[in-house]
Amino acid sequence: MAVETLSDDRLTALRALLGAPLLVITDVRARAVLTEVASEKSAAEPVRIRPPEGAPLAWFRSRANARFDSIPLPTSAHCVVVGGDLLLYRLALGLMKSAELLPAAVVFEVSEGSALPEGLDLCRIDAGASLEQLAAKPVFAPVSAATFPLHAADSGQLTVFRDSAGAREHYALKIGTPDLAQPVLARLHSACFTGDVLGSLKCDCGPQLHAALARMGAEGAGILLYLNQEGRGIGLANKMRVYDLQNQGLDTVEANHRLGFEDDERDFRVAAVMLQSMGVRAARLLTNNPAKVRIFEANGIEITEQVPLRVGRNPHNSGYLATKALKSGHTL
Repeated sequence: MAVETLSDDRLTALRALLGAPLLVITDVRARAVLTEVASEKSAAEPVRIRPPEGAPLAWFRSRANARFDSIPLPTSAHCVVVGGDLLLYRLALGLMKSAELLPAAVVFEVSEGSALPEGLDLCRIDAGASLEQLAAKPVFAPVSAATFPLHAADSGQLTVFRDSAGAREHYALKIGTPDLAQPVLARLHSACFTGDVLGSLKCDCGPQLHAALARMGAEGAGILLYLNQEGRGIGLANKMRVYDLQNQGLDTVEANHRLGFEDDERDFRVAAVMLQSMGVRAARLLTNNPAKVRIFEANGIEITEQVPLRVGRNPHNSGYLATKALKSGHTL
């Protein structure tokens, strides 16, 4: 169960049916707030903590949710579970992230061969196969398209791509008629509701979006991929949690870690899939992020030029841009 959505009644009922649970959090969350836990385990693996007997939901939340970090934890050491197969716990955290929930889970172990309580109707999935599916290269296909005029160009064609489960959509905006025999001017832009729509000054996303479209309009052709991976892949709700932590003095990377996320949770492979389906094999990429170049090249798209997109700096986002340069390698 996700700690974020668990209720007291549900926790009590599950404990009565299945016994004592474990709290599972990510390595980066543990290293950010529970230093004695992080020191007892290998990096980049789930941290399993055995709660005190009958621990209330507040105990789980206080260790899983940064909202409660201002409340001092008891000084007693945490009971960390070590060894054993970590497959189930990796899957638990992967499922939380895929749902854009905080990566913290309450896990009830049921030993192999034991009978579940009568009448408990649970869906059974294979942990190994499910983890493989979460990590698999994304499968997206175009489902609809239309042409309309833009500020940046007289003609823009928006194609909607949808995954095979119908759960997520991404968009490709084609300006003009790109010559596919030549490297296409392209931009991979992750959704930013606050910057793209509201005009937030905490980031440079909105100015980058409009500058990229203007550049494509000036050149007469280009493709902008708009990926629904808000907040570096953690979702808008968690992005607001990051903003709140930034207001408390943390930088973007530190805030992500405090919530239990990696520096960047986006999957750029989908962009390569989209470009390939549009017939693009080589691109001039509008970006300041070398990681995007590496991902494209590793997934079959040749990047002939990294075109800088240095716009949108203001007094409110100077610290954010400095963190992108120092910790994320952006060429700013």
